[in-house]
Amino acid sequence: MTFYILPAVLFGWILGTNDSANIFGTAVTNKIIRYRTATIISAVFIVIGALTGGAKGLETISNVSTSNLLLASISTLASALTMIIMLNFLKIPVSSSQAVVGSIVAIGLIEGNVNWEIILKLILGWIVTPISGIILSFILYNLLAIPFNKIKSIYTREKVILLSTIIIGAYASFSLGANNVANITGVFAKEIGIKNAAFLGGISIAFGAFLSNKKVMYTVSKRIIDLDYFSSAISILGQSMTVWIFSILGIPISISHATVGAVIGTGLARGSQLTNWKTIIQIVSTWIFTPVFSGITTFAIYYFFKILN
Repeated sequence: MTFYILPAVLFGWILGTNDSANIFGTAVTNKIIRYRTATIISAVFIVIGALTGGAKGLETISNVSTSNLLLASISTLASALTMIIMLNFLKIPVSSSQAVVGSIVAIGLIEGNVNWEIILKLILGWIVTPISGIILSFILYNLLAIPFNKIKSIYTREKVILLSTIIIGAYASFSLGANNVANITGVFAKEIGIKNAAFLGGISIAFGAFLSNKKVMYTVSKRIIDLDYFSSAISILGQSMTVWIFSILGIPISISHATVGAVIGTGLARGSQLTNWKTIIQIVSTWIFTPVFSGITTFAIYYFFKILN
């Protein structure tokens, strides 16, 4: 059993490293909060989110296709390798949910059993996620900017931003754990149980969050659009609300998608211009390439083990 779930631990670590950067990226690079403080907050609330809000997403992923422990392990390993390769070569956030779907579909095709209804629901989530992030962040900025701009004291403003960033970051981490734990251990849920899957996935993601990637933080917050301190907090709030809504619906989504949408929505609300269309196009292109690459990797690993046997 331990051997089969090792890829899930690896995948969780990679996801936590990548996606916690999406949560606190704008705050850390704008020096609102210290890097280590951000990673500790992320780790703690990711576990809480996974244990208390991850059940629906775990059930969704577990029902995409039927597989035994070996096939589940192959699927997870392929997803992890996809994340490693794309992060190392592209240096940008990668969608764990798309890596998972690509690998699960590949396993389902091998076994002749794919629940296409769930797959279509997940794909729709990919499309709606960045749009939701843009809309929510745009609205939130315009609503919350009114009371914030009435604060005249610079000292008070700084304290409000710091406190808000910590609270919102904790909420975002909670949403990450609740939503993305399904990507890590959803394929194992039927074999080890929902509660055990939530715990294992949550701990794995939290470990990765504690060792999150500063370079990915810089990519998300600085190279897409310029944000000030207040806007940084709003973008995190818009992202976390988007992720939490999908968690309630039981649809695992990409934190990267939500982050890109939230950053753009916030920036547009304050009248900023997109600073690097090349980065945006590069990120969007991975949304298409990731599931395909993950599926191919899954086929390769599956037939490699078949040859060995």
